[in-house]
Amino acid sequence: MNHKRPGADPLTVTVFVFPGVRLLDVTGPVEVFTTANEFGGRYKVRMVSEDGADVVTASGTRVGADLSVDDLRGEPSDVLVVPGGPEWEKLVKDDGFLDVVRRLNENSRCTASVCTGAFLLAAAGLLDGRRAATHWRYSQQLALRFPSVEVVPDAIFVRDGHVMTSAGVTAGIDLALAVVEEYHGADVARATAKDMVVFMQRPGGQSQFSARCQAPHTQQDTLRRVLDAVAQEPGGNHTLAAMARRAGVSVRHVTRLFYEEVGTTPARYVEQIRLEAAQGLLERSDDSMAVVARRTGFGSPESLRRAFARHLGVTPGAYRARFRTTGEGPGPVTG
Repeated sequence: MNHKRPGADPLTVTVFVFPGVRLLDVTGPVEVFTTANEFGGRYKVRMVSEDGADVVTASGTRVGADLSVDDLRGEPSDVLVVPGGPEWEKLVKDDGFLDVVRRLNENSRCTASVCTGAFLLAAAGLLDGRRAATHWRYSQQLALRFPSVEVVPDAIFVRDGHVMTSAGVTAGIDLALAVVEEYHGADVARATAKDMVVFMQRPGGQSQFSARCQAPHTQQDTLRRVLDAVAQEPGGNHTLAAMARRAGVSVRHVTRLFYEEVGTTPARYVEQIRLEAAQGLLERSDDSMAVVARRTGFGSPESLRRAFARHLGVTPGAYRARFRTTGEGPGPVTG
């Protein structure tokens, strides 16, 4: 999908705002497009609400609208941005609201959602048969509510035809930078990213930002003993044979219990728990990679590195640098 139009009229970006919209879902992409104008981009951004009135965002901040949907009179947009908000569950049941989303999409060359805005597109039927992304916390809900949508859980953003969907909140910035690159090239997008002090292409997927998952709920006391043992000592002996002995059942039976109660294999579950334990150590300790690998059951720094690359898309060192501290703190003592 190549939209580059050098020397053409400014490209119109329509941002659909509504009561309860998440502020950063709106301002993140807007900041990208307006900053790109300083480096050769040509974007005209307009805020559109259903009735043309200002809206109050989820944070209580008021956002002004330039036009109502009717004021557009079918005028096309190069890019339509549909943000999300905490009240998305109510909005997906509002037929009038969804009709507005459909009308805006009909006159847009590219429709892009941010965070839970994917639910609004899905409810409007715009993601049927398409791949899509949303905030990691809501990926499973999107897949369950809209089985015709192929949800890509770890993606920062996904493009499928003229529709783009992004993960949570700040991922709208990543998506907007991708749009800038499509229309105006990598140099403009790179200059915009540098000016905003953000990644042009964020390393890794959004699973690196997700919360630690809790131990699965199970009514099976036999399996509960096994799950508790793995959680309490991730670096312990958790081979399939060892777990079967701990549960007092056969290897085949413990494997079946994992499938039925946890939805995965014993080996994958153990690796996930060990990965979470390693993330925690990297965030709060100065332990070497060898120590972290040994304490969490990976055995060696290389095995630890492979697991991080496979599941999170980053190295353990990069993860520690990114999540351990904001970098703000007392500077060196001088004098």
